[in-house]
Amino acid sequence: METKTILQRLFEAQKQIGKVVKNAKNPHFKNTYADINAIVQAVEPILHENGLLLMQPIEDGMVKTKIVCPESSATIESAMPLTMSANPQAMGSQITYYRRYTLQSLLSLQVEDDDGQQAATAKPTFTAANFEAAHAKGSTIKQIKQAATVTAEVEQAYNEFINLKNK
Repeated sequence: METKTILQRLFEAQKQIGKVVKNAKNPHFKNTYADINAIVQAVEPILHENGLLLMQPIEDGMVKTKIVCPESSATIESAMPLTMSANPQAMGSQITYYRRYTLQSLLSLQVEDDDGQQAATAKPTFTAANFEAAHAKGSTIKQIKQAATVTAEVEQAYNEFINLKNK
C-alpha cells in the first residue's frame, strides 16, 4: 500500500473543501465573513478524512496553524506574531482573528475577508483640493460621487465653487 505524503494529502483535502459559507456579520464594516467556527467545521472533517490533523497552538508568542500527518509526523504551518496586551479581551480577539487568517492562508480557502475586502474596495475621498481638477474635467457632482466618497459639506462647497467659476 502506497503511503501519501503530507502534500499529497493536503492536495486531496483542498480539492474537497470548496468555499466556506459566510455566517457572521461585522457591524463596523457592515459586511459578512466566515468566523473561525465555520471555517473549522468546514475543513476539519475533510482533513481527518485525508489523514491530517489540525492544530492551532500558541507557541513562542505566535498563533500557529499546523496541519500534521500523524503517520509521518510531517507538519505544514502558518504563524502570526501576537502583540502582547494587558487586556484579555483584546488578546482573545487577536488570537481568534489570527487563527482564522492563518488557517485561511494555509489552506488557500475561498473566503472573502471582512476588513481586507473593505480596504481593497474603498473609494477615495473627494476634498477641496480636488475641486480644480474635477472642474477642469467637467465632472458633475453625480459623476464624482460614483467614483469617490463625498461628504455633504464638500458637496455644498463644490457646488458653490462651480457657481463661482461659471459666473
